[in-house]
Amino acid sequence: MHSEFLMGNAAIALGAIAAGLDLIAGYPGTPSTETLENVAKYRTKGTYVEWSVNEKSAMEVAAGAAYAGARTMVTMKQVGLNVASDPLMSLEYIGVKGCMVVLVADDPGPISSQTEQDTRHFSYFSKLPCFDPTSVQEAYEMIQEAFEYSEQYGTPVFFRPTTRICHAYASINVKDPDEYKVNKPEGFIKDSKRWVIFPRLSYANHQKIVARNENLADVFSDYRRNEILFPEAGKKGIAAGGISYALAREALKGREDLRVLKVATPHPFPEKLAVSFLKGLDEVLCLEELDPVIERELIFIAGKYRLPVKIRGKLTHDTACAGENSLDLVRRYVDTFAGNTNGPDGEEAGSNLAQAENAQPETALAPAPDAPIRPPVLCAGCPHRASFYAVKVAMKGKKTIFCGDIGCYTLGNAMPLDMCDTCLCMGAGINIAQGVYRIEPDTKAFAFVGDSTFFASAITGIINAVYNQAEMTAVILDNSTTAMTGHQPHPGTGKTMMGEVVAKVSIEAVLRGIGLTFVETVDPLDHKAAVDVVRRAAEEPGVKAIIFKSPCVAITKPRGLMAIDQEKCIGCKRCIREIGCPGIIINEGKVMIDDSLCTGCGLCAQLCPTGAIGGVTR
Repeated sequence: MHSEFLMGNAAIALGAIAAGLDLIAGYPGTPSTETLENVAKYRTKGTYVEWSVNEKSAMEVAAGAAYAGARTMVTMKQVGLNVASDPLMSLEYIGVKGCMVVLVADDPGPISSQTEQDTRHFSYFSKLPCFDPTSVQEAYEMIQEAFEYSEQYGTPVFFRPTTRICHAYASINVKDPDEYKVNKPEGFIKDSKRWVIFPRLSYANHQKIVARNENLADVFSDYRRNEILFPEAGKKGIAAGGISYALAREALKGREDLRVLKVATPHPFPEKLAVSFLKGLDEVLCLEELDPVIERELIFIAGKYRLPVKIRGKLTHDTACAGENSLDLVRRYVDTFAGNTNGPDGEEAGSNLAQAENAQPETALAPAPDAPIRPPVLCAGCPHRASFYAVKVAMKGKKTIFCGDIGCYTLGNAMPLDMCDTCLCMGAGINIAQGVYRIEPDTKAFAFVGDSTFFASAITGIINAVYNQAEMTAVILDNSTTAMTGHQPHPGTGKTMMGEVVAKVSIEAVLRGIGLTFVETVDPLDHKAAVDVVRRAAEEPGVKAIIFKSPCVAITKPRGLMAIDQEKCIGCKRCIREIGCPGIIINEGKVMIDDSLCTGCGLCAQLCPTGAIGGVTR
């Protein structure tokens, strides 16, 4: 063993490698992304790593390898699980021969997601075990245990870190390479009675799954990471899981007057341990992110065993129903719960949340000033800005809907572009545009999608449009990377996650193969040409595609630097009002270029009515 200072995702990656990982597949999504990237960095010889085109594909690749006896892992964020749920819900009935850990990183807040979806519900829904780490060290150790449970019970298992586990850093103890487990997959053995899902097989396996989970509930009651602290404490208790448990322990430093239940496996729930915890208590406060999963389980168990204990938490409004828990917030929850049973007039305190949130410690410092509001915007020089602007100019005055997508291009909704009328989930804009067209055929429907998302989930939508004879324009914003999540490769980049150089999959060729006849590629930073392509596409019948191709400014060298000739500038501010580039600023009443942000893309120069903006060398 030795010590390393690691990000949580890196610790999980090293833990999986130490567990004998043979194959890992995933799709990038914050906060899960760095796990697969670190496996690629530290992998042992023979470990296969891939970014799949989407989570469904990743799940199926890992399942196939597990059928052959491999130790496999799938990585994604919480909304990616929705994409992967089709194979997952059948895989629970089939099971695996090797082992398979499904890492789903939840995002309380949410910090970088559409939703605050709680994977613990999916664990219950799919009847699969779930492991919920509370610290970076525990994540490293628990991921190895998750592989062992998966192999022992022949089932996929969930591993559910949240953002503050994934992105936290800590100095932890890790194994030396000579301590790593080495797995030798047996290979796939043909057995249609096991691997081919038929109704009769599913019926039989459903009964086995229920029995297995009942057994696991008992097993998990003895699992060392589920535990009761301060069992001899008074009549109140705290139940917590995940990062909320770590925060609760920090808040409870120096005091042992509250009994504590740590829940490391929210499903199957450690019922016998929970009964031991609840006996003799009058009240329990549940601390968890995101939904009241632990709270509902304890309410059920208290009722089942007729235990006269009041369970508090989200359902009783004693804790917030959304967002992250912080140390300050948990400390206030705990202090309020420990010191107040009844409200100020003697009534039962169904909600102490407002008191807790407004309470200030006696030694509190003066409140910090509010941070300046800094809404997310497209980067200075981002070719997406030019793409959106070209479509906006070309379609000005026409009845048009602009269907956006998840990723950098969601930022097209920001003023002054205002080019994102809808945004649901990855690739959905393609089909939403079709739906609007069916109801309002006089509407010009445009759907924006990135190059990575094109491969992940947009192709089927475009096929649907062609097959069903819709009329719409698909706009592919091709910047040759997966930009929002950290510039991962995809089929259009010509490189795999293992560093292999492969043939690029041509988006234009795919579109023509689907049946599109109008497919044009243009550099969006050539404003005049870009506007012309959009106008021509809008007048064509059927399904059309425009590929705006220009590299992401975060991975390419700046082209130079723009400058404003103040003698020519008339102060019309068109460059600011039209495109909203953060590299163009007003200083002492004058429009100027921020040298630290400008990339020299030249879009602003093409808009200036007096030719006051030009390029200079750095």
